[in-house]
Amino acid sequence: MTGTPARRSVFVAEVGALLVAVVVDAVLAVDGDGPRGLLGPLLAMVVPYAGEAAAVLAVLRRRFPRRIELLAGAVIVLSLAGTAVAGLVERAPVRPPVTEVLAVLLLAAAGCRRLPPARAAVFATAACVTVVLAPIVRYGLDSLFPVAAALAWGAAMVLGLIMRDADARHRRELERVRSDDRLQLARDLHDLVAHHVTGIVVRTRAAQAVPSHDPAEVYDEIEQAAAEALTATRGLVGVLRSDDPLPSPSLVLGDVVRAAAGDASVHIAADVEAFPLPPQVSVALHRVVMEALTNARRHSRAAVVRVSARSEQGELVLEVDNDGVLPGAPGGGGHGVTGMTERIAALGGELTAGPHGDGGWRVTARIPDDFDGLPRGI
Repeated sequence: MTGTPARRSVFVAEVGALLVAVVVDAVLAVDGDGPRGLLGPLLAMVVPYAGEAAAVLAVLRRRFPRRIELLAGAVIVLSLAGTAVAGLVERAPVRPPVTEVLAVLLLAAAGCRRLPPARAAVFATAACVTVVLAPIVRYGLDSLFPVAAALAWGAAMVLGLIMRDADARHRRELERVRSDDRLQLARDLHDLVAHHVTGIVVRTRAAQAVPSHDPAEVYDEIEQAAAEALTATRGLVGVLRSDDPLPSPSLVLGDVVRAAAGDASVHIAADVEAFPLPPQVSVALHRVVMEALTNARRHSRAAVVRVSARSEQGELVLEVDNDGVLPGAPGGGGHGVTGMTERIAALGGELTAGPHGDGGWRVTARIPDDFDGLPRGI
């Protein structure tokens, strides 16, 4: 099974609980009498396996999260059918309902978490009737099973509501991250347009001040600057118009880096190529790569720009370096570097930017590869 270690642990615990419930049902059913009548052999074949079928359907909800209503309905029908048989057929095998009750509660909690309020309320009510009625009919009011089932139903509903609230908070956090990212893109757009327009104005004034200068060369420079400004502006505006936090829907490190790098040379280590990223981490890394590349294009005569990603001692390391920094290029005090540093620091990492080698410039971002501390929902 894929997913984070926490999710795998929950899945293993859930399967273990269902297996224990099956064993408990089997132990409790050992002393049961055999059924009588014409339907006896059929009931002996079908009824004892209702719990196992319900357990399988409850586990399948993880594989088919959009079929929760169908799976929950099937489990409820199975349990109610077993209850009806126990109440209406003489000496029918009284199958203990522990597995059925647990399966119903798992599906009811999932429905309470994911379904719209009205449908979630309907399934919660149906689950309550099912889990309380089953032990009452099969064991009578003198048993403690109905009380235990009712308490378990209440706990399942509380858990479902807690997870529903966590999902809502997670969505709000993603919206906040998306809004912050759009504001940052708007600031980048302002800086980009101001930079290119200033360059066009300077070239125009230079051509006016030096009449002997070749006009065709000046016009070519102005055209090139205007084309670069238009291309960069279209890219930023396209991201601003999108409702997605990234131009690419992928949340895999290799795809995120390549989507941001564009035409730059990219090298992704094989062990992190398919490394899964939470949305807010994808947004941050995407913006860091874009801002680093933008700074390289603005302030250097770089012939080669490289983007690389690797894993190093429990950290993801992202580097953007070029071979052509101009004297006076912005360092740690630039707004672009400050913004990148804040983004990485928010993820518990650090960012450094400075010269390397013979006149080159490198931006290095390091973040922990364990994202359990980030707000991701439950």
